[in-house]
Amino acid sequence: MKKHIVLYKKLSPSLMARLHEQAEVTLIESLDTEGLAQLRDALPRAHGLLGASLKLDAELLDLAPDLEAIASVSVGVDNYDIDYLTERRILLSNTPDVLTETTADTGFALILATARRVVELANMVRAGEWQRNLVPAHFGTDVHGKTLGIIGMGRIGEALAQRGHCGFGMPVIYHSHSPKLAVEQRFDAQYRSLNELLQQADFICLTLPLTAETERLIGAEEFALMRPQSIFINISRGKVVDEAALIEALRTGQIRAAGLDVFEREPLNHDSPLLQMDNVVATPHMGSATHETREAMAACAVDNLLAALTGERPANLVNTRAWRG
Repeated sequence: MKKHIVLYKKLSPSLMARLHEQAEVTLIESLDTEGLAQLRDALPRAHGLLGASLKLDAELLDLAPDLEAIASVSVGVDNYDIDYLTERRILLSNTPDVLTETTADTGFALILATARRVVELANMVRAGEWQRNLVPAHFGTDVHGKTLGIIGMGRIGEALAQRGHCGFGMPVIYHSHSPKLAVEQRFDAQYRSLNELLQQADFICLTLPLTAETERLIGAEEFALMRPQSIFINISRGKVVDEAALIEALRTGQIRAAGLDVFEREPLNHDSPLLQMDNVVATPHMGSATHETREAMAACAVDNLLAALTGERPANLVNTRAWRG
């Protein structure tokens, strides 16, 4: 008898065909009110779940007594109660590696866009306001040779360091739980305490996961340590930053600019002060949003889920204590 998989994310025809070959499949096409009701109706029969961008709490998952595995189409797993899943022996997998390079591309795009004021000046041209040569009031700042500070030296942080060091001759400093000797040797990077990095870096880039320890890691005290020429980049999670403190730091000139792909609340409210600031480049959580990467992420999630439902250990198992092997 085939097992039952509930999808709350649309997949390509080839990936859907793979799932249909091995399981009964229910697709929830939208996570609106009607779709969430359909999901709740489908959970009692579910052995596997696959999707992203939905908080799966205990109240919801208690409706799925036969659930064996969840495949998240993401790297971050802050939408899941890992202790609860482990207690129930539900295997949780994610999709690391496949989005590393494209997310680092996004981070560096934000570095360039904020430093050179690309969006602001492009909008000036589009509005027909480019009437003469640029004056100093329009000038940006160089990227090459400036100090790149990375908070969170995981896969994405390392990929960002490679772009800065090898492509733009940027000295790299970083902060993480512990020194990364291979990164230091490869990119001549130097470990710093968090406060030292905030004081010394020209570009401060967040590439760390959201956990209880990192939530609101960057607030008013941390922005006060930055310099007026500092540019702040966040491609991690919005809740790592106290957004009100960030807005105040931008408003008062405590920092030069910010490039943000993530926010405390997503989608970003249309009346957010961030959208009224010329020194902010705001993008819609697009870090992994390329055709190639999203398909690779979905394929990875399908591999993870099918492995779990056939008794194999998923390649990207998050809660390893839940594994019975």
